[in-house]
Amino acid sequence: MTRREALTRVPAFFVDAMSAVQPPSLTPLSPASPARSWRNDLLDLLASMRFAISLLTVICIASAIGTVVKQGEPLVNYVDQFGPYWAEVFGALGLYRVYSTGWFLLILAFLVVSTSLCVVRNTPRILVDWRTHKEQVRASALKAFHHHAEGTLAEPLDAAQARVQQVLGQQGWSIKQDVRTGEGKHGEQGVMFGARLGAANKLGYIAAHSAIVLICLGGLFDGDLLINVQTWAQGLQPFKGQTEPPKGRLSEGNPAYRAQLFVPEGQRTDAAVVNLDKGMLVQPLPFEVELKQFKVEYYDTGMPKRFASDIVIHDARNKVSKPFTVEVNHPVVYDGVTIFQSSFEDGGSVVRLRPLALGATGPATEVVSTSVNGAAVRLPEAWWKAQGGQPVGGDLSLEVTGLRVINVENMAQAGRGAEAAAATDVRGVNLADLSKHLGSGAKPAGDKTLVNIGPSVTYKLRDPAGQAREYQNFMVPVQLDGQSVFLLGVRDTPAEGFRYLRVPADEELGIQGWLRLRQALGDAALRKQAALRFSRMAAPADRADLQSQLAISAQRAMDLFAGAVPIQAAADAVAAASSGAEAAQAGAAQPGGLQALSAFIEQVVPAADRERTSGTLIRILNGGLFELANLSRERAGLAPLKPDSEAAQRFMTQAVLSLSDAVFYPAPVVFALDGFEQKQASVFQVTRTPGRNVVYLGCVLLIIGVFAMLYIRERRLWVWLQAAPEGGTGLRMALSSTRQTLDTDREFEQLRQTLLGEAATAPTVASR
Repeated sequence: MTRREALTRVPAFFVDAMSAVQPPSLTPLSPASPARSWRNDLLDLLASMRFAISLLTVICIASAIGTVVKQGEPLVNYVDQFGPYWAEVFGALGLYRVYSTGWFLLILAFLVVSTSLCVVRNTPRILVDWRTHKEQVRASALKAFHHHAEGTLAEPLDAAQARVQQVLGQQGWSIKQDVRTGEGKHGEQGVMFGARLGAANKLGYIAAHSAIVLICLGGLFDGDLLINVQTWAQGLQPFKGQTEPPKGRLSEGNPAYRAQLFVPEGQRTDAAVVNLDKGMLVQPLPFEVELKQFKVEYYDTGMPKRFASDIVIHDARNKVSKPFTVEVNHPVVYDGVTIFQSSFEDGGSVVRLRPLALGATGPATEVVSTSVNGAAVRLPEAWWKAQGGQPVGGDLSLEVTGLRVINVENMAQAGRGAEAAAATDVRGVNLADLSKHLGSGAKPAGDKTLVNIGPSVTYKLRDPAGQAREYQNFMVPVQLDGQSVFLLGVRDTPAEGFRYLRVPADEELGIQGWLRLRQALGDAALRKQAALRFSRMAAPADRADLQSQLAISAQRAMDLFAGAVPIQAAADAVAAASSGAEAAQAGAAQPGGLQALSAFIEQVVPAADRERTSGTLIRILNGGLFELANLSRERAGLAPLKPDSEAAQRFMTQAVLSLSDAVFYPAPVVFALDGFEQKQASVFQVTRTPGRNVVYLGCVLLIIGVFAMLYIRERRLWVWLQAAPEGGTGLRMALSSTRQTLDTDREFEQLRQTLLGEAATAPTVASR
């Protein structure tokens, strides 16, 4: 039996009911279609809603990856985070610039095509269904609906027809009626009302899907797609560095771009930079931007509260110059280009640096005067060796890369003993700990103490091989753990954080007290004199033998701490002294510090006695260094430190720790900021985004479409009126809704009471 034959055996009223409520996109059963071409199959696939949802899922996953993985970072950062292998794999997949990769744009284009085909295919059907009230349904088919009722009214047919039309019209139903005379396919005599409410639900489908198309088109147009197409079509060459190649410039009439514009104070430019995966391209602007002044206003805590740039736009075509003020969240729009305040940088400030020798007493150079990101200053290798530096095979170069006048730090965390980190950059937000930014809005444990810790200078020392270390030195002492310290930072690569040497400030809040002690530690004669002083103060005057032993122990401890003698030679000397043999000749000196004392104890002292011996040796070292500090102060014409002074004890405690850490400081000198003339520069983001309005329109349509589909219920109502044989009018009604809810039950019951009242002879079918 064929499907058509089986369909003829289904009751006619049931077929009419199903045809009245089926969606317009469904097609009735039909015999098998002839063979279809691959073009039709491809078109059906692209227009499939499943295909569109699959593409949208992939785009959502890719967007989530683009949110988690920082975009546009230097490659070395990804290598440090993921390792060499996975960094290369992720880079090949384009995860570092997800939104501009070819596969993401291709998926986005397919989503536009698929959603557009869905809209084109279904919109005519929806519009036809929107205008249709289905008033031709057979009266007997109303019994098949979930909600139906019937009864007999006492009033005649004409009066009942007028009342039904009035009641439905007052409730906002769109009505069409079909007057039947008993002829035609139905063979019924009476009046059929087809009413509809909530037809905007159908328009929500069109609005929501059209919104997806518009948003994707706006994103494609305002993204890097057009720039990539121009780069390919015109053979442009993205470049890295300062030298622009012959084909490294986009056209001034580029319809869409997002570029960075760097303008120092007192200068003007019209060349912005578009950052791409393989480098950057120059984007010329149709005007020049001149920065008159960059202004920053601060709160009492030192945190900035307002960034503003006073600019002048020079338009050579119109021969006008107009002043503007660009602030964060208050951009300026001129000639279709929007100028945002993105960031700020140093614009070439002039700095004067004074070299401070850490351990040697060799000749010091004069104050070095240079500019931030300016020409490098040559440091002769002979001068470098005189300061105690290791040979590097040529001259070094000093490159000043940054000057910060304001550095704001949360000193509450630093006061709890946390290692000092790089100063907070007021242009960025640290998202390393998401728990600080997510969850409850209640105040977290531990108050913030924001303090401006003063200016800092950042520079690089580059060797002849091109390798460089970066240094960051703060010029004002910072209170950490109750002690004022200077922070001297160093890192080997930009991917690392700065490691800081904490140098205690003296009673005048200067670094000279520690520098004198550091230089005195490198003088063998002063170490010997300090050891003798310590022995005479620590041992009774009548115990010359004990004084001699203490002097030897103190000098050996300071020699090891200063790195003046090898650890093995000191251990051999102790063994020779205990056995009466002659000590071996000392070899080359090794790095000192507390690590040298620890290694010495491990070689000389049995394991059971190491803890007691190490405590005794530390006390001897502290006593010898205290006398060494007083000797350095006497040579400078200063009063000696008092042993019972709490401030002196704190200074010496931190001094011992910093002297131990200074062994690993890679440079023999520290360049301190002696003065500066600040010159700011603004970094603007200049955009031309004609697709922005398209995206805004798409967002509006998306809101309308989602609300229409979620909160508007489409309902269809049929009312059949027929003259009753015994007089009066027979009424039969049925209700259909796209969603079966309790509201539908209540609405049908109200309609039944309004139209039938107590005249109903058949109960309403339960909705559940």
